[in-house]
Amino acid sequence: MAGTTIARAPAPVERPARTRPHRQSTRRSGAGALFVAPLAVIVAVIFLVPLGVLVFMSFQDWPLLGGPEPNGLENYADIASNDLFLGSITFTLIYTAITTIVIFGVSFILVAVSASTRRGARFYRTAFFLPYVVGTAAAALIWYASVNDQNGIANEVLRAIGLTDGPWGFLSTPGKALFTTLTLVVWKFIGFQVLVLLVGLQSIPAALYEAARVDGASAWQRLWHITFPLLRPTLALLLIMSITGSLLAFDQFLVLTKGGPDNSTITVMFAVYNTAFQKFDLGKAAALSVVLLLTLVILNAVQFRFLRQKDS
Repeated sequence: MAGTTIARAPAPVERPARTRPHRQSTRRSGAGALFVAPLAVIVAVIFLVPLGVLVFMSFQDWPLLGGPEPNGLENYADIASNDLFLGSITFTLIYTAITTIVIFGVSFILVAVSASTRRGARFYRTAFFLPYVVGTAAAALIWYASVNDQNGIANEVLRAIGLTDGPWGFLSTPGKALFTTLTLVVWKFIGFQVLVLLVGLQSIPAALYEAARVDGASAWQRLWHITFPLLRPTLALLLIMSITGSLLAFDQFLVLTKGGPDNSTITVMFAVYNTAFQKFDLGKAAALSVVLLLTLVILNAVQFRFLRQKDS
């Protein structure tokens, strides 16, 4: 209509954005950083700084009793002609495969015994785990005292039951030395494997097994379709730990076999040790360590990626 004015609604007043939540999140982030800072410093001092020193050493001609001199990639180029290190790779892979298979096989049997509800199951669990608390070097010394040819109790037992007339020579041949070390490793580490598997089994709901029994599933079907799938994360963790630990095996061979006989039981870590403290070449030992570290990182990354694909 003419002469009339239409009242317009007042323009909305823009209110300043609230900054309190942002400030709170900033404060929380700062508090979190303060809590993490000590651990970050510890990781930097214990891991990152030594890693940087190791990489620096790998590019140096660094005798154990002398000063370093830069030599570029010479230490890495010499790896291809290092027969001791190349031979140790083959032995380490064989040892890793055998150890992983045997420990997993024996642990499944012992888990079946330990998971029983019968009387004495707790005693078995404790007995299986006790050797794990013994240090690897100490366990190797115990094993060496038991199998040596002079006064080892293992030879006395074999002689008493009529299996041998004299010392059996537990460390006299490459095969016997590997077998003796394998028995030590199984005795030492089987308890940890059994304990972790027991924890994984106890986390599986019992209702799943009851429902499978009602549906007529056999024991093998329950094991294959319930136990193994739900234990996959636990088995994956144990597999990674077993492979990594076997690739880094050192103490048991240093104490028990000393790399013999005829350098047949020298692992990769043993070869690094020999290069540094018997050949007195820290630079080449550092280069070997860097190669081993990169190999382990790549191997674990591949395993994690494979496991994630399986889980998805």
